[in-house]
Amino acid sequence: MADAALVAGGAGALGGAVVDELRRRGWDVTVIDREPHPETSAPVAGGALRSVQADLLDPESAAAAVQSVEGLRAVVNLVGGFSMGQNVGETELDDFEFMLRLNLFPAFNLARAAMPLLAGAGGGAFVCVSARAALEPFAGAAGYITAKAGVLAFVRSLHAEYHDAGVRANAILPSVIDTPANRAAMPGADWTRWVEPAEIGRVVAALCSEDFTPTSGAAVPVYGRA
Repeated sequence: MADAALVAGGAGALGGAVVDELRRRGWDVTVIDREPHPETSAPVAGGALRSVQADLLDPESAAAAVQSVEGLRAVVNLVGGFSMGQNVGETELDDFEFMLRLNLFPAFNLARAAMPLLAGAGGGAFVCVSARAALEPFAGAAGYITAKAGVLAFVRSLHAEYHDAGVRANAILPSVIDTPANRAAMPGADWTRWVEPAEIGRVVAALCSEDFTPTSGAAVPVYGRA
């Protein structure tokens, strides 16, 4: 049986690139998303592809998705979101809290279910997506920036708790990813400085591999030339 990876949020542009790269490297991949993910959408030679629907803001739903994967050795959490708003003095608490829930709670619910399984299997990898903005904040997005900084703290907490059991926890830090949606939203930007999803997918797959066994608790920049 091939090693299995669970990719949360695998139906998006970055998710698709991560899924494809993992499968090319021989992983069996389960995509978890709130919407169905067509197994026929990625004609990649390599590991198997299956999908499961779950609400990662619901602990029981997240746990059921994790427990459905046989041979689990890696979890990649790509679930999150960005919302540009006002400075803190003009921001509503509900908007601030929404960014925290969207960017932090799925990671917690997945880790709560997956880390004991990975530790019990002798080790594995847990990879989250933070953001460059967690280290280099800008105005008008305090909720998003705080949440992504929280992802870094959470990953380091997982490292402290589980690295002795052989489970590596790392975060990647993208900036603007070169996706059709971002090009449409920023038509005047210099797209040549953005990082392609496939490039980030290779980094994520490497962090899941045994080649990166010494790396845990890290914040890995993937913002390239931006």
